[in-house]
Amino acid sequence: MGFCSCSVSCCESSFCCPGIFSWCGDSEGAGPSTKDLPPNERAAVTDLLQYLEYRDNVNFFEGDPLKALSTLAFSDNIDLQRSAALAFAEVTEKEVREVDRPTLEPIMFLLQSHDVEVQRAASAALGNLAVNTENKILIVDMCGLEALIRQMLSPNVEVQCNAVGCITNLATHDQNKSKIAKSGALIPLIRLARSKDMRVQRNATGALLNMTHSDENRQQLVNAGAIPVLISLLHSSDTDVQYYCTTAISNIAVDANNRKKLAQSDSQLVNSLISLMESTSLKVQCQAALALRNLASDDKYQLEIVRANGLPSLLRLLQSSFLPLILSSVACIRNISIHPLNESPIIDAGFLQPLIGLLSYEENEEIQCHAISTLRNLAASSERNKKAIVEAGAVERIKELILSLSHSVQSEMTAAIAVLALSGMHQFYNYLTSSLDDLKPRLLSQGVLNFLIPLTQSTSIEVQGNSAAAIGNLSSKVQEYSCFIEVCDKPGHGLCGYLSNFLQSAEPTFQHIAIWTVVQFIEGKDKELLRFIFQSDRIMEAVKRLADLAVDAEEEDNEDGEVATLAKRVVSAYEEEAATKA
Repeated sequence: MGFCSCSVSCCESSFCCPGIFSWCGDSEGAGPSTKDLPPNERAAVTDLLQYLEYRDNVNFFEGDPLKALSTLAFSDNIDLQRSAALAFAEVTEKEVREVDRPTLEPIMFLLQSHDVEVQRAASAALGNLAVNTENKILIVDMCGLEALIRQMLSPNVEVQCNAVGCITNLATHDQNKSKIAKSGALIPLIRLARSKDMRVQRNATGALLNMTHSDENRQQLVNAGAIPVLISLLHSSDTDVQYYCTTAISNIAVDANNRKKLAQSDSQLVNSLISLMESTSLKVQCQAALALRNLASDDKYQLEIVRANGLPSLLRLLQSSFLPLILSSVACIRNISIHPLNESPIIDAGFLQPLIGLLSYEENEEIQCHAISTLRNLAASSERNKKAIVEAGAVERIKELILSLSHSVQSEMTAAIAVLALSGMHQFYNYLTSSLDDLKPRLLSQGVLNFLIPLTQSTSIEVQGNSAAAIGNLSSKVQEYSCFIEVCDKPGHGLCGYLSNFLQSAEPTFQHIAIWTVVQFIEGKDKELLRFIFQSDRIMEAVKRLADLAVDAEEEDNEDGEVATLAKRVVSAYEEEAATKA
């Protein structure tokens, strides 16, 4: 059984606001006198002040307003550059739209300034524009990454914050992710994730999260040394940082090789994630469970989570009323339940009734699938656990729901019934556990054949096969065949109709299941049931056709050979019965 990987939507960042543009020309101490400026710059200042006075009705991204801003941006006067950068920051804070190269060029130029105030305001403006999808691509195409990387190396915390925030937003676009990874940005991002300034730390971890949504970028992050930093920040006092790092680790854990590196990086990773399931933040709880789910794709982690006492927290989340928490926890417990040594601890921890309750969670079929798959896993290797699952009411709930559910849920449910129906097939184990009742009569008495037989005609191949396998398992070594006799011709075409359809199927596996089931009935020697089978022309014609297949001795081990061999046994039994009557 495979695992289900999970990733979340990308993070978009906020910025250290550089302040509202308030330069007003000739005021003493507020900036340079316009008398000292070249005519074009003096005119630009006058125009811009007028535009800002009526800013709510002005489009600064084109025409004369943009021309005035650009004139100040490209000035050699640092005060004018500051004013232009602050104006761009204020304008983009209030309105973001798709822009073209002429709009971005003055901002890109300002990014190259050595003045901290200009850098801070220009990167904030660029980050605001980077919220727009088309702008994200254009900024990277115009070599914005190079300037932002230089600003990440600035000693000024607010410049760092805005530069990282802009890269965070750029990294939400798939086309940019690989370019960012190859640009040299990862090392400074990882370094800034350890910043003492929480704003920088938030933006940096958000950027790292955004880089974890593809195999290639995850690998580059891991190679750049991100894992130890992300794990260490799980203990951050900031819930946003916890969320970004937990989610990034969850995404990284999708890859098997990365799970090994996670195991080598910190022996307390599982304990940290279990602790985060008790966070006051619902989104952190959810991502912690998802991270554990992806780690639990490996048997090492499946055992470790149980040994680290993770089951109580998962059970609490499973019983939540918040759908994302339910989904994340039931997906996690599904993976944990794969390991045979975890079956009894999970049952003993009280998961059976909540899991059975989730079978009715029709608002989300993924939850239903995880819940029934977990029950199937719990029944895989223990007769005692099978009995506990049946006694908890799982079969009754399945019977109530199954015919009205989607194919994906029906497939999981019929597979679970097939596993439960294996009960009693291992005679040595039954001898050791003779105090346990055989579950097959109980399953049959609960009417499972009444839904299994109709589902053999499902339009889903998986549902058909699982239903037939369950019927086959139920047919083996039972003492009482009355339940099979009752369904020989109903519901639908009944047991005989199912057998004849599968015996005539083009699928060798379906032929095999059906002929094997008929052989089990023959070995059971129930005369009334055999009479139904032998008197069915469709069944016997199909059996004889399969028996007539010429099979060479060297082919006896393949499926066709086994089908032919079983068919011959049925024909022999039929002929013996006919001879007896004669």
